[in-house]
Amino acid sequence: MELQTLLTSIEALEIKGDIGIDITGIESDSRKVAKGILFVAVRGTVVDGHTFINMAVENGAVAIVCEEMPEKADLMGNLTFVRVKDSAFALGMMLSSWYGNPSQQLVLVGVTGTNGKTTIATLLYDMFRKLGHKAGLLSTVCNYIDGKPVPTDHTTPDPITLHRLIAQMKKEECEYVFMEVSSHSIDQKRISGLHFDGGIFTNLTRDHLDYHKTVENYLKAKKKFFDDLPSSAFALTNADDKSGLVMLQNTTARKLTYSLLTLADFKGKILESHFEGTDMLINGREISTRFVGRFNAYNLLAVYGAAVSLGQKPDDVLVVLSDLHPVSGRFQTIQSPLGYTAIVDYAHTPDALINVLNSIHGVLESKGHVITVVGCGGNRDKGKRPMMAKEASKLSDQLILTSDNPRFEEPDDIIKDMLAGLDDTDLAHTLCITDRTQAIKTATAIAKKGDVILVAGKGHEDYQEIKGVKHHFDDREKIHEIFDRQLTTNH
Repeated sequence: MELQTLLTSIEALEIKGDIGIDITGIESDSRKVAKGILFVAVRGTVVDGHTFINMAVENGAVAIVCEEMPEKADLMGNLTFVRVKDSAFALGMMLSSWYGNPSQQLVLVGVTGTNGKTTIATLLYDMFRKLGHKAGLLSTVCNYIDGKPVPTDHTTPDPITLHRLIAQMKKEECEYVFMEVSSHSIDQKRISGLHFDGGIFTNLTRDHLDYHKTVENYLKAKKKFFDDLPSSAFALTNADDKSGLVMLQNTTARKLTYSLLTLADFKGKILESHFEGTDMLINGREISTRFVGRFNAYNLLAVYGAAVSLGQKPDDVLVVLSDLHPVSGRFQTIQSPLGYTAIVDYAHTPDALINVLNSIHGVLESKGHVITVVGCGGNRDKGKRPMMAKEASKLSDQLILTSDNPRFEEPDDIIKDMLAGLDDTDLAHTLCITDRTQAIKTATAIAKKGDVILVAGKGHEDYQEIKGVKHHFDDREKIHEIFDRQLTTNH
């Protein structure tokens, strides 16, 4: 593609060199640059792409988009330099142009909020496929192109991967794409250049403060997503969350709400909850689902609201909702042959932990004990560690603090930070077992018939990250191994 064609999608402040040259691709990582490539120098949170301009040139870049012209730009041969106000934003806009603006040719819906993004995006993807549409999914757990998995590392991939995936989805005739939109991706403009037809807000509680520094900054990042939605899109928000209506303040999109507590476009009511699922009313219609807990009732309402907002018939949507299964590692129940229940959940924020434990108590109705196994990730928001421990202690009969993904921290130091949130009463029913396998084994040894074990924090993850190395570790596998042994011993 000619450089000047690409430049029509952005605002250039200054141009040096020939814009009639041919470009063979776009890169923001100088190591991936080859002959004919346009290199975009993006200021990242850790490194500044401007420091790698020389390396990109050595590797064959023919044009550079940057926010600051290099001092010796005039002396750098036949190179073309384009100065822009914001190269991260420009990168997304040019990538969209490069691939022929695929997001404008399909229906793209983004889901943002602290908890529930994966569940809602995945259920919408499953639902639209069951309704006979080709669909794509961009999520934490995995990306899918109409049933075909494409592995992922981040909630929202880097812009180059993201635009390439959406182009692939368009090429394979996906009509709908459902996508988790993280606060990082909004703040870093990783979603720049994408045309959204809808946005869904779940809730907002403390998370990612290692990055955003304050809850207010975190909220602003989420809100920006709704502020930027086109007027042709819908903005669906949780009216029961204190930040829910804030998301709608400045959007020009069609404003819609869902709620369990107040009047809303999509109103729900829980009739009965058990470990096999929840019976609920949605806009006055009764439905039995395989999902447990109040937080999942909100997720189902959001899915219903989004599907109806996208033109699906309410009755068809309810039929599919009753047939959908929970997402891997999200309130995943495993029954022990000894008559107790183990639940694996991704809850890794204080609020998510409270939601899951409240849902367990809602079903148990004081008929059994709750044993919680939980840790906190290393090199992340330290402030939530004592809060996580305190909430887990308040809502558990026995608490076992253990290792999560320690990354480059010492697991025992992380546990110490968690212990700081506990008083003597809490400590009386708390154990510290650093080895996660042993922690899970101990929980199963303590549990009696009718009890519930919650193993929280890692959910779908099948690894434990220690000193930069990912070792295979899956909470669900560990539990199944223990329960299989129980089965053989009992027989």
